[in-house]
Amino acid sequence: MFFSILQKQNNHRDGARSRFHNRKKMIFAGTVFVGIVGAVLLTGYIGDTASGQNRAFEKFTNQMFCQETASNTISLHYTLKNPEQFGIEQGVVTLGTFPVEPETLLASVENLNQALETFSYNKLSADNQLTYDVLDYYLEIAEEDAKYLLYEEPLGIVSGVQTQLPVVLSEYQFYEKDDVDTYLKLLETVPSYFESLIAFERAKSAAGLFMSDTAANKVEEQCTAFINMRENNYLISTFVERINQVSELSEKEKSDYIQKNASALEKDILPAYENLTEALKDLQGTGKNEQGLCYFPEGKSYYEHVAEAMTGSDRSVEEMRDLTRRQMSEDLSDMEAVLGISGAGEEKDGQLTGNESTEEKDGQLTGNESVEEKDGQFKENEGVGEKDGQLTGNESTEEKDGQFKENESVEETIGQLTEEGEAARESAPIQVAAQIPQNPVSILKELQTKTAVSFPEPPDIAYSVKYVPEALEEHLSPAFYMIPAIDAYQENVIYVNQAQMGNALTLYTTLAHEGYPGHLYQTVYYASRNPNPIRTILNFGGYVEGWATYAEMGSYYLAPLTKEQATLLQKNSSIILGIYTLADIGIHYEGWSRADTLSFFSGYGIQDVDTVNQIYDLIIGCPGNYLKYYIGYVEFLELKKQWSKEKGTEFSQKEFHEAVLDVGPAPFEIVEKYMGSVEKMQKGTP
Repeated sequence: MFFSILQKQNNHRDGARSRFHNRKKMIFAGTVFVGIVGAVLLTGYIGDTASGQNRAFEKFTNQMFCQETASNTISLHYTLKNPEQFGIEQGVVTLGTFPVEPETLLASVENLNQALETFSYNKLSADNQLTYDVLDYYLEIAEEDAKYLLYEEPLGIVSGVQTQLPVVLSEYQFYEKDDVDTYLKLLETVPSYFESLIAFERAKSAAGLFMSDTAANKVEEQCTAFINMRENNYLISTFVERINQVSELSEKEKSDYIQKNASALEKDILPAYENLTEALKDLQGTGKNEQGLCYFPEGKSYYEHVAEAMTGSDRSVEEMRDLTRRQMSEDLSDMEAVLGISGAGEEKDGQLTGNESTEEKDGQLTGNESVEEKDGQFKENEGVGEKDGQLTGNESTEEKDGQFKENESVEETIGQLTEEGEAARESAPIQVAAQIPQNPVSILKELQTKTAVSFPEPPDIAYSVKYVPEALEEHLSPAFYMIPAIDAYQENVIYVNQAQMGNALTLYTTLAHEGYPGHLYQTVYYASRNPNPIRTILNFGGYVEGWATYAEMGSYYLAPLTKEQATLLQKNSSIILGIYTLADIGIHYEGWSRADTLSFFSGYGIQDVDTVNQIYDLIIGCPGNYLKYYIGYVEFLELKKQWSKEKGTEFSQKEFHEAVLDVGPAPFEIVEKYMGSVEKMQKGTP
């Protein structure tokens, strides 16, 4: 499966939090699928009883899990620490390939759909019905994925193979000597893996779907940066660290392995990156579209699919846009209420508006993207124009025929409303820096303690914080969480990019996103519930990133800020993320040019040409990325509003969080359907 290698990481990048965890494709080659079909078609002899149906269904999903997990070596190693306990033996060492024929994938999806339909849904247990619903939805998405196969971009500038592969390899754990041998064999497969990747990019080019020259240049820069590390490459230093932890090896064996690893880097990995760079240079100029997806044939329909797949929301793109605008309006009203402009804030449909006590807010998580890393980034510019697809600064933003409404920037508005609000915003980072721990692990411990009152108890686990190698700081995210093996979820790692942290408040909210109560917490909590294994390899970005954004937003109220400061900063962060979401929709669905995009951002006080060009390129390079964070976050708010309305005076933060966490990653319509019922399933109560 050509994205299997990308399965097990997450990150956030340049203010937009973009998980490394790409959509997992549950698509099998026909020959692999025969075993699964055979198991399903034999259910007749088991009987058509409820117990027989449930046993057969669980066998079916377990085989799907095992065969998909074993489809490549990275997927197997990162998913399972002890694959033999699942009946999986190490096969051919491979990174997988990049298929270019949609028909083969469509046939595989159809076969899986037919197999799923052989089960009697009404005879399945409630827990198996949940798994069935999730699989059924996932296969619908996979079918559309296959139709748009060549629209996919594995070399994305935010989280592409070129940046993820080295990180994945550097975190490949050595539990025993055999793992070291497998790892070194894996390095030998990198050249063929990249050849498959190059063939995929050539197929995209032939179909008129190759990336823009701007994106290609960025990918080439990332590859060159990795190549130029040479003997200082972190794949050497991290290998030494990992090999020294294998106690069964002698010092001579360790030394020999270290030499073999260094040789593989020079002989296999770096030449593969050089070949990829040259191939991209050859393909430059064949990209026919420097703008959004809607300019590709069927591009608008593809973006509709991207929006659904990224968010897990059943809303149309237009409805997502309207939801975004409504939430932004509510957030701005809440900011004004804190500043005494339009009355005291109140709790509205389960949302905090800035008037409750700190204790009430501690459990109210609403979503976040760091503000401070953006403040001051934008400077005023007189006008804007376009030259060769780039904004130049020579055309008035008023020439857009009124297409975009001029709005004052949120930051500007706060400053104009009261000096107190502006002072609170600017003093917050200093205040936080003086009062919170400077060590990331200490921050995580503090967040874990503070969130305990409003979140279900997580399992006891261990975690460590590592720093992104200096040579990669420019090209990697501010932070990312490495998802652990499902049978070793007690072992967790978070990477922090010190060059992109900005200040103490940024670090604090980022660790809430990646750690407690964000990705790490949600991952280990769900793993501790012993879910059906197939659920653990299906990625629903809207749920996962929406939850982490919800967690990060709430961390403002856990930081050593006044409730007024926390509200202003959190709501402002939500609005900024909403602005980027509207731009994502505008560029890819409505066809905004660079000048259109500047006109839009100018309405919010962002007029620096270089900044808008960077934003435009980022959104072009990763369609729908902002939607999974923001729409996912707002969908959690919508679920909370509904839950609060139904529970009335009995509403409990902890019970709400437990309800959505127990369902696990899924599209939001399924989360809503099963909220509150999972615990009853596990207890066997009606």
